Amino acid sequence: MTEQDAENRIPAIEMRGISKAFGSVVANKDISLTVMPGEIHSLLGENGAGKSTLMNMLSGIYRPDSGFVFVNGEEVHFASPKDSIAMGIGMIHQHFKLVDVMSARDNIILGGGTGFFLNAKALDSRIRELSDRYGLDINPAKKVYEMSVGEKQTLEILKVLYRGARILIMDEPTAVLTPQEIDRLFAIVRNMKNEGCAVVIITHKLGEVMEISDRITVLRKGESIGTLETLRTEPNTLIEMMVGRRVDLSIRRETLPHEEPLLRLDGVTVIDKDKKAALDQVSFDVFPGEILGVAGVAGSGQKELCETIAGLQHAEKGRIFFDGANILGKSPRDIIRLGIRMGFIPEDRLGMGLVGSMDIVHNIILKEYQSQKGIVLRRGPSAEKAKRIVERLDILTPSIYTPVSRLSGGNIQKVLLGREIDSAPKVLITAYPVRGLDIGASYRIYDLLNEQKELGVGIIFVGEDLDVLLSLCDRVLVLSGGRITGLLNAATTTKEEIGYLMAGGQGAA
Repeated sequence: MTEQDAENRIPAIEMRGISKAFGSVVANKDISLTVMPGEIHSLLGENGAGKSTLMNMLSGIYRPDSGFVFVNGEEVHFASPKDSIAMGIGMIHQHFKLVDVMSARDNIILGGGTGFFLNAKALDSRIRELSDRYGLDINPAKKVYEMSVGEKQTLEILKVLYRGARILIMDEPTAVLTPQEIDRLFAIVRNMKNEGCAVVIITHKLGEVMEISDRITVLRKGESIGTLETLRTEPNTLIEMMVGRRVDLSIRRETLPHEEPLLRLDGVTVIDKDKKAALDQVSFDVFPGEILGVAGVAGSGQKELCETIAGLQHAEKGRIFFDGANILGKSPRDIIRLGIRMGFIPEDRLGMGLVGSMDIVHNIILKEYQSQKGIVLRRGPSAEKAKRIVERLDILTPSIYTPVSRLSGGNIQKVLLGREIDSAPKVLITAYPVRGLDIGASYRIYDLLNEQKELGVGIIFVGEDLDVLLSLCDRVLVLSGGRITGLLNAATTTKEEIGYLMAGGQGAA
């Protein structure tokens, strides 16, 4: 879209001087944003940059402290999401707002103010009309719990279109999709653009931004850094805008000679609380000096895999060999003593591994006190280690004696991973180790993992970004529904092949 086109048309969205604070934390500061009809506009920035807060004000969830919002040229003041919906704005959240036991049809009309006593045939006809118009594919009678993640997202889009939305906000829409599902989603978004809809995509994924958007607005620390036309920019410029400095985007991958495996899983099966197999006959090896990537849509068994190796989950059957000895059934303490360290980063970062009320020093002591001799704890070595970790990972903290609960999520993550790496493990299990970190910190973590690899450590890397998995890892193990659907050479496979296996297709294992 040219500047002249923009001047001659009324913007679908115009936000001027928007500010929002939560107590002493300023989430948005004097932000302005313009989105035109028939435009795909990406809102780009790291976690905590203020993207979701800004869009939550447009969708009526929050109210701005100052500034003005215009929709199709009309100034608006939203008191609730209902007001936003009435103005033709629909927000599709990262975590879907669907009722699992209901059908697609019932979810579409739920909360729409029309009641359930509608002519099902007329409703299905309207759903088919919208589906054909925008290239959607959904069975109105299908229950949500029977749907794939991609189908659920399609249903969320159809739900807001049914309510008359012509402005769509999508919050991290590709976070849990396979590459094939992302392609289908982008085709839908382009159809919506062609129908004159304005689409705002909140994301931090540069590759997808460059592929799908017409223009990009970059936020950093709650402020707007600038708006660029996608065709006239390149990723390095966007990264510098996002983080405030240049970042080397290269990831090293050196192939080291394989010896005998450090870790071997043989037929490991884990049954969850619903009596289903969270892991089903899982077998693979991890070699010294290897980074083994693990890919899969959310809930495919990644968490259970990590926790079973670390002794935190009970396995119904199978064997786990470490240095030739079967460790299945051993306690986490015994496994740590053998040299298996787990840097597991759950969504609740303080729910595992760190105690929020303790400082960095005492969280290190908590991991190491059992190896100290005598009854008196020596804090000196742990304090030196804390200083080393803070410096090495550029952790922003007032002091090594500041409770970790007062740190940002990204810095809490660095403390946890830094502690595990500094403990000189033989096997390191890292689940989503860069979640919540800015790009510069993420690439520092990749360098640290490569350093561990060069020391002969066997690394299991559970990740969401397939580009990173292919660049960093030696092999990629793909899980789907608790089963291994493929074990691939990262240097010769593709994202499309991994996506096929993530969706349940079978490959080489």
